[in-house]
Amino acid sequence: MLSRRGFTLIEIMISVFILILLLLVALPSISGVMANRRLQRSLDAMNAIVQQAQEHSLKERRTYVIEWQKRTIILRPAEAQQGDSGAPIARLTLEKGHAYVLRLPAALAKGPFAEWTFWPSGTCEPANIQFKGPNGSWEVNYEPLSARPQIVRYAAR
Repeated sequence: MLSRRGFTLIEIMISVFILILLLLVALPSISGVMANRRLQRSLDAMNAIVQQAQEHSLKERRTYVIEWQKRTIILRPAEAQQGDSGAPIARLTLEKGHAYVLRLPAALAKGPFAEWTFWPSGTCEPANIQFKGPNGSWEVNYEPLSARPQIVRYAAR
């Protein structure tokens, strides 16, 4: 009797072909998950700087602003006091292709706006922030009293 050990070349080729097909089917969903994670990171970073602004203004009983600059968004006190270093409290650096747009629906003036104010009571102006980047876009409304985010739109690519 002949005993067969190992695999034939055809069996190996069929196995490799099936494996390649599975990878081709799974690849788009994996890239979608990665894009969603990167998009969620941009939302989490914005929420973190908003939370820091509220916490600092409440704890220190000072007015803080989140300021939009050319390639960064910073958190700083509205007015410098003695002992301040002058450096921003927090910084959100914009990656290439990322854009955060601030809208203040209750403002008397028309935009574009470059500052969002948090008062010593911890309250803030109601704000709408829109984000667009290579991984998708989102839009969030922030409540005036609590600065709690309410997601209006979230779309990963």
